[in-house]
Amino acid sequence: VILDFGSQYTQLIARRIREQNVYSEILPPETSLNKILNREPAAMILSGGPSSVYEKNAPKFDSQILKTDLPTLGICYGFHLLAQHQGGKVESTGKGEYGFAEISADDSTGLLEGISSPSRVWMSHGDRVSQIPDGWHTLAHSSNGVVAAISNEDQTIVATQFHPEVSHTAEGETILRNFLFKIADCVPKWTVRNFIQEQIEVIRKQVGDGKVLVGVSGGVDSTVVAALLHKAIGDRSTAVLIDHGLLRKEEAKTCTNALKD
Repeated sequence: VILDFGSQYTQLIARRIREQNVYSEILPPETSLNKILNREPAAMILSGGPSSVYEKNAPKFDSQILKTDLPTLGICYGFHLLAQHQGGKVESTGKGEYGFAEISADDSTGLLEGISSPSRVWMSHGDRVSQIPDGWHTLAHSSNGVVAAISNEDQTIVATQFHPEVSHTAEGETILRNFLFKIADCVPKWTVRNFIQEQIEVIRKQVGDGKVLVGVSGGVDSTVVAALLHKAIGDRSTAVLIDHGLLRKEEAKTCTNALKD
């Protein structure tokens, strides 16, 4: 489960996890712990976001999620959230950090196992952790003097200041794999084929004996929805694309031909 605190990279986090054949689902930050646990997740990820943990309008969330035994990874804002609520200190220096940085590992087990030291990562943050929680330890620090990664004693809860999900982080895939398979004990058995069949069953249950009119824009998302609906309920689904004259050249023709095929 990924809780989305407004990061521009949240969808990318979900994609990176699915690329490891592990199913991921994005939920709003205010989702209750009970609703999360009802999904029986193997782990939880707290995304980054544009807010500061000290802002009055910071995203609301169920504080119980920070008390769960679920293996948890906090990224950027999620890193600050975990640190603050476990008794650490987060501060704003007035100087953000945006771009490449190098991190050096202080603990090369668990989350950072197999990572080069130094290793290039991508930073995008305004606040920083100035004091880690009691009982936690630093996994890595950056060349800019920033605490780059921390964990609790047994690394069931880990957090990074940098973004392991973006391609700019050289060994981000390894870090995510370490979290999924070494910390959370996920099993890589999910495939896109599984997802398609699951969604077909969801559609059939929701539609029942009814009919569906699908508005197609010409983009990937609505086209995939139209294709899934047709697989699920056949001719009881009708896709409509309106060529309003502002589509890219041949886009309407390409889209309709793809759906017909």
